[in-house]
Amino acid sequence: MREALAGKLGLRRISDLAAHPGLKPGLSQEFLARRDGWPGLSRAYGLAAIKPVGLEHGLAYEAMAQYRIDLMDLYTTDAKIERYAIRVLEDDRRYFPSYAALLLHRSDAPQRHAAQWRALATLEGRIDAARMRAMNAAAELDGRSFAEAAALFDAAPADVADDAAAEAAAPRGLLDALFAPDLLRLTREHLLLVFGALAASVIVGVPLGVAAARRPRLTQPIFALVGVVQTIPSLALLAFLIAALGAIGLLPAALALFLYGLLPIVRGTHAGMLGVSEGLKQAALALGLTPAQRLRYVELPLARLPLLAGIKTSAVINVGTATIAAFVGAGGYGERIASGLALNDSRMLLAGALPAAALALAIQGVFELMERRWRRGAPA
Repeated sequence: MREALAGKLGLRRISDLAAHPGLKPGLSQEFLARRDGWPGLSRAYGLAAIKPVGLEHGLAYEAMAQYRIDLMDLYTTDAKIERYAIRVLEDDRRYFPSYAALLLHRSDAPQRHAAQWRALATLEGRIDAARMRAMNAAAELDGRSFAEAAALFDAAPADVADDAAAEAAAPRGLLDALFAPDLLRLTREHLLLVFGALAASVIVGVPLGVAAARRPRLTQPIFALVGVVQTIPSLALLAFLIAALGAIGLLPAALALFLYGLLPIVRGTHAGMLGVSEGLKQAALALGLTPAQRLRYVELPLARLPLLAGIKTSAVINVGTATIAAFVGAGGYGERIASGLALNDSRMLLAGALPAAALALAIQGVFELMERRWRRGAPA
């Protein structure tokens, strides 16, 4: 809770909350969903009258500072506890076990990496909560690199906090975050995701659009098949694909983008094919063209503008949707957005969102130029 509110209400323990059912908690989704989180805590302390809402942990401190919530769950090593004057309520009924940070490692790691293991062993029992909060603040709030924050380890916690506060006076700007060394790598990964999935969508979507136009009985089933994907939230689709494929990273992300890109291409192809006049089709038949030749030399060229519009829509949608791929380890600009959300760092959020927006505008512009060029040769 905010220190001022807790002091005003005389709250020091979790059990004190039962007398204040009107408080507004904003709790992380994980804490709300886990049986050993809010459901168990509520039963143990008799807090059923308090109705929490779900809130991303990285945004909860800002919500509390703006008086939108009164309670939140936190980690005792969070960087913002001191900065935001937060009082951590005592778990007086000992509901939570004692959580301690530990390393999980392969059994042969100490032998395979002996020097590094000896260095790690020197840290055992030496990083208390106050020191960790101060180092976290240096990295999360003051823009220091992880290496710079770690270099503060040997200083006393108070010294670390003083150094971090001094560093805050000259934070890194948006341009530094935007043109960080990882920009080229993230751009390459994002382009690979977008255009790799787009190519697959074109290869599958155009034949489906042709089939929908030539076989009216197939129109609604095809549209229903490719349209139902659009109703599935992107994170839910990624979760399903990860479970189905048994893999994380590029494969489920690319498959999700491929599925999302089908509908605009199928609809564009279908609309373009229906726009070809019967007279031109009959003329092609009179010239002795086979159905495949008629499709290649007459129908698809005449349907190119609606088809290109569908591909353009799919590409622009994929640029934005591809940012979600970072949540499953597929890289791209979403890495910065995910980091910005986790750290509540608006500069990092913008450093991921602005390149994605610029890429979407660039793709839109390229397709607009292609449409203008092709429109000059389109029949009146």
